Amino acid sequence: MTTLLIASGPKLATFAVAFRILAGSLIGVASDWQQMLLVLSVLSMVLGNLVAIAQTNLKRMLAYSAIAQIGFVLLGMLSGIVGGSTNGAADAWSASMFYLVAYVLTTLGTFGVMMLMSRDGHEADDIADLKGLGRRNPALAFVMLILMFSLAGIPPTIGFYAKLSVLKAVIDAGMVWLAVLAVLMSLVGAFYYLRIVKTVYFDEPVDTQALRPLPSAQALIAVNGALVLLLGLVPGPLMSLCADAVKQAFGG
Repeated sequence: MTTLLIASGPKLATFAVAFRILAGSLIGVASDWQQMLLVLSVLSMVLGNLVAIAQTNLKRMLAYSAIAQIGFVLLGMLSGIVGGSTNGAADAWSASMFYLVAYVLTTLGTFGVMMLMSRDGHEADDIADLKGLGRRNPALAFVMLILMFSLAGIPPTIGFYAKLSVLKAVIDAGMVWLAVLAVLMSLVGAFYYLRIVKTVYFDEPVDTQALRPLPSAQALIAVNGALVLLLGLVPGPLMSLCADAVKQAFGG
């Protein structure tokens, strides 16, 4: 639970604080903080993905991949102001907000699956613990597949649309090279996310006993997975909410 809170809640709070500071008090020196965000974004995506790919512990993998995911959020934040113009700021910052909401929603589901798989005296925090989940609990395995597809940015999940909206903001800002780098880093990330899917469906289970969590808990995880899929198919309402929030913060 502690890891779950660290992986989700503070990121939303950090975005809100950063938005207020950068888009408010420091809007006049945007060219300075944009360069800092550019360096942080590139380092986050490169280092986060390269370290995550070497992990065998699922929690550590998700922790390092979170660094890479935040790199994507920073891409939208630094793309909003071009040559002193804030015309594209609302779209770029709302793309970052949408991306962060998508990430938090997906991470909640992922840690939820891990908690349902845990049992007395053993936490399911290693990738090996997911072996054969497709046979032990097909419904839970399918939710895990959707969540990993979303983190990897594979359609039709919310993660795909989130990455697409941020990349559009970066390209609109004229930083095509940065968009290309982000796509390459996404491919690296897709490797270790899809490795989880392979473990779930194709590896022999260590524990062959059927996994039967509480029906209410499994239903909650199913709703989470359904939202990740539904918001990827129909992202418009959530994106509109993010855009409205950003525009109000900018003063309409």
